[in-house]
Amino acid sequence: MLLVYRYRVKSLTGLLNSQARACNFVWNFCNDTQLQALKWNKRWPSGFDLNRLTAGSSKELALHAGTINAVCEQYAKSRRRDLKREGQAFRFAGNTFRVFHSRPLPEGKIKDGTNFSCDARGHWFLNIVVEVAAPEPRPVRNGVGIDLGLKDFAALSTGEKIENPRYLRELAEKLATAQRARKRHQVTNLHARITHARRDFHHKLSTRIVREFDYIAVGNVNAAGLAKTRLAKSVLDAGWSSFRDMLRYKAIAHGAWYEEVNESFSTRDCSSCHAKTGPKGIAELGIRSWVCAKCGVSHDRDVNSAQNTLFRSGHRTPAEGIPAL
Repeated sequence: MLLVYRYRVKSLTGLLNSQARACNFVWNFCNDTQLQALKWNKRWPSGFDLNRLTAGSSKELALHAGTINAVCEQYAKSRRRDLKREGQAFRFAGNTFRVFHSRPLPEGKIKDGTNFSCDARGHWFLNIVVEVAAPEPRPVRNGVGIDLGLKDFAALSTGEKIENPRYLRELAEKLATAQRARKRHQVTNLHARITHARRDFHHKLSTRIVREFDYIAVGNVNAAGLAKTRLAKSVLDAGWSSFRDMLRYKAIAHGAWYEEVNESFSTRDCSSCHAKTGPKGIAELGIRSWVCAKCGVSHDRDVNSAQNTLFRSGHRTPAEGIPAL
């Protein structure tokens, strides 16, 4: 099993910045190509492969063809250098990088694919791919269905509802003021604050769910599709896709079982008798509770959907996949 550990670098960032400016476009392309190969378990591209893939890009990039080839060769050469631990620092390509040791790195083999990345604020991170033994799947003693939403971030089939923190809405006024004043540094910091708060919320909630339940079924709500509607800002603020990714890879790490389930008509179906008597999607989004016209059972809209998600989960196979880099 491959896990990725991300550490913020606190030394030699000037060196990293100068290297990034020198080969930004081509280097990032090479890195993306490598990550796709890693994702699909394909052979990693060599310097020759990268040269072929970048052939003909000289005019558009306004770079000499020889420079592009040199960057590709350097990328392939740098990738082959081993990353070694030195206490709480790491030795790579002849340099020692000290990091903020936010969490311990597990014992395991450091794999090829380790790389550096930079966020919008100019903070550098070392992303370390570690191969560890996959845990045995846990026996399924209790399961949960999860319905992701906007009014509440999530409703569980147990009846529990998780409040939506709405981090973007909380800082929207400050963000708009900074944008109007063209204070780019402040805007960047506010966006980073929102992103970090949302990620922290996702991490804590996903960890709790994975520890409490052996089997997790989540509705496959189309976040990308809803992001094109009038609900776009709320959908992007919720970050459903990131949350599901966390649930998936944490389920793998803890030996839990994970499945994404088709949630079509999960709001309309009565979780007791399965008759389609409930409210219809976005058109009747304001209806939060209803009574089944067939069996008379009273339902909360979101909890009913979560219970249908668990009911529809079908075969219970172990979660598969690795976290995205």
